[in-house]
Amino acid sequence: MRGERSGSVFSWRSAVRPRTWSKPYCSSTERPVWTNWETRPPWWIAANLQSRLARSSFDKNCFQSVAEKPHMECAVERVTPLVSNPGHICITDQNLYFQPLNGYPEQVIQIKLHGVKRIYKRRHGLRPLGLEVFCSENDFCSDIYLKCYNTADRDEIYYYIATFLENHVTEHTAESYMLQWQRGHLSNYEYLLHLNNLADRSCNDLSQYPVFPWVLEDYSSKQLDLTKPATFRDLSRPVGALNQERLDRLLSRYRGMPDPPFMYGSHYSSPGYVLFYLVRIAPEHMLCVQNGRYDHADRMFNSLGETWKNCLEGATDFKELIPEFYGSDSSFLENKLSLDLGRRQNGSSVGDVVLPLWASDAADFLQKHRTALESHFVSEHLHEWIDLVFGFKQRGSEAVAAHNVFHPLTYEGGIDCDSIQDPDQRIAMLTQILEFGQTPKQLFTSPHPQRITARLHNITHSPSSTSPLSELSLASHSEDSSFEDLTEESRKLVWSNMGNLKLVSSQKIHKEAVTGIAVSRDGSSIFSTSQDSTLKMFSRELTDFQRSVSFSNMALSSCLLLADGQTVVCSSWDNNVYFYSVPFGRRQDTLMGHDDAVSRVCWFDERLYTASWDSTVKVWRCPADSSSNHRRSQFDLLSELEHDAGVNTISLSATGTLLVSGCKDGTVSIWDMSSFSALQQVHCHSGNIHHTAFSPDSRHVLSVGADCCMKVVDVQTGMVISSVKADEEQRCFCWDGSWVLAGGQSGDLLLWDLISNTVTKRIPAHSGAVTTMWMNELCSSVITGGDDRQTKFWKICS
Repeated sequence: MRGERSGSVFSWRSAVRPRTWSKPYCSSTERPVWTNWETRPPWWIAANLQSRLARSSFDKNCFQSVAEKPHMECAVERVTPLVSNPGHICITDQNLYFQPLNGYPEQVIQIKLHGVKRIYKRRHGLRPLGLEVFCSENDFCSDIYLKCYNTADRDEIYYYIATFLENHVTEHTAESYMLQWQRGHLSNYEYLLHLNNLADRSCNDLSQYPVFPWVLEDYSSKQLDLTKPATFRDLSRPVGALNQERLDRLLSRYRGMPDPPFMYGSHYSSPGYVLFYLVRIAPEHMLCVQNGRYDHADRMFNSLGETWKNCLEGATDFKELIPEFYGSDSSFLENKLSLDLGRRQNGSSVGDVVLPLWASDAADFLQKHRTALESHFVSEHLHEWIDLVFGFKQRGSEAVAAHNVFHPLTYEGGIDCDSIQDPDQRIAMLTQILEFGQTPKQLFTSPHPQRITARLHNITHSPSSTSPLSELSLASHSEDSSFEDLTEESRKLVWSNMGNLKLVSSQKIHKEAVTGIAVSRDGSSIFSTSQDSTLKMFSRELTDFQRSVSFSNMALSSCLLLADGQTVVCSSWDNNVYFYSVPFGRRQDTLMGHDDAVSRVCWFDERLYTASWDSTVKVWRCPADSSSNHRRSQFDLLSELEHDAGVNTISLSATGTLLVSGCKDGTVSIWDMSSFSALQQVHCHSGNIHHTAFSPDSRHVLSVGADCCMKVVDVQTGMVISSVKADEEQRCFCWDGSWVLAGGQSGDLLLWDLISNTVTKRIPAHSGAVTTMWMNELCSSVITGGDDRQTKFWKICS
């Protein structure tokens, strides 16, 4: 599901009251969810229903056109809140039809296949039987939710309908939404809606209703202060662990339990909790669950403050919130239907929900509550709650350590209902699963990355910072922050016009593929290396060839120009690194530091970094004094970073505190340059890695490889948060964190939008693979080199 950017919200009014919610009763052939076993239909009623379905078939007289060709037909149930209505589904080459057995609410429901925008496989009762179909892009309430009787039927329907959709598989991944959220293209509210949707949460299934967190702890003050951390709930803990005294009691009981033990006897989301919040707009469903009566008045949803207090102190109350608390429709907080919900023990009648003092009315409460959800504090900590509900702390030892263990029946795979032979036991077990609540499908198995927030961008580096990951939360800034902000805005503007890249000139001065490009600070001189073993120097206009030098008979693999503009450093396949003096026009020195070809060199603050196919990256201290002779005695080896395979590429972060390396075995490694230790090692490619680079804020690393994949890795967690399979190998690139200008194996330049994982522009460039790329600081000029031996100069035309 793709959300609108910058402030749009999903309409939840339809989600609160789907089409069949207005019905205050259940017909004799519908199957409600009951809470008392005595009033629940016996198992033979369900068996009788399935028997009637088996004997009947879809009435093909309901087809819209006699020319329609049926593809398949099977028995299903249409799932709506508290009701599963059995019937038949028939899919043709034009339409999806559902014919309910009892003819309610219509004799047949028709959905045009070409009108389907999204389709999702769902769990139902923790089994892979559900299917939800949407005919709109942004509505969270589907057009129909179906439950099949076996997974094979469900999958056949899914894959057939999917052939009528465009890009539905590639667009709907947790990783792609994560990158959008991190980069600020999705709000916290929108991101949580997407995660709920991907985790099989649906407004049609009360046992899997979308779950949202409590984010505030202050429901008593007259003014809501969103600048104070004490105003907010600790999002790193589940509700049951927020009160230490209660948690100690729960842990004491947990340690004495037989296997499998659990900490909480009730869930944070269940049909009862959903209807507890929505009783004022869906009273008929509360009456259905409560056997025709409302719950006791003192147990109703009376007050925000009281409900939060009970979640903190109650022995069995650990519930979270639902999306309506952050939406725009306040009707669920008001008794607009004038329902007689009873009188409390203090004599007061149950009417509208009592709001905090800081809210003037229900609409004001929702507006401030939504503001709290989108606040800096929540944005910086929401990933911790996601780890608990959708992520790696949901199960296993991490869940135990986080005090996040619920009853085994709430987890997918906790029990196989189909293996239970006794019909009574099977229905009893399924009913318990549906009524108790279900843990969302696990979306992430490693720590979720933190969001990049505006406040973090505006903090400058502290000289005393010693955290190896401090760079991840502090953007690189110059002393003149206003100038940097202007530069950043200029870069964004330039990247938005990157599709207008135009060729200025080209030059063929090498005899073999170009491998490296370096440019002087003023842009007057351009240097290039090649597999023909030569370093070439030419003018900015690429028309005046100035000099050529050869260091050995082996290929040169990369080059860089030191900050003084006087020395060019070249790496070679002969295991050496060469220093070339521009003013004197001769080789200054040679560094013989590896046992195999040197593939790449980097430089930062008198440190030289050399990568080699001997499976090492070496860090050297090398004074950058152009007056010195750079004799080998001045190269001090500071560290040797060991890898399991040959290293093809390395790159430094903007401040030089982090280094990323890409190996021949597909491993991306991220290193802390203060301690020379590995922070992350991620095997994310199936073969050779061609190029890696940090995003400008050093939060992410992008890598491209021989497997035709582009991978984005979160530096802090090591999670692969985006994976794009291209039609060809991408050999080199420049990127700004969201956009990528890549050089392809075909010789084209491809402009990728990582938010949508699509190529927005393809620019013909070289007649062979694009092997190297350079971009200036303002991102307005690009120089490329290719297998065709050409060097090309590009400008962005507005």
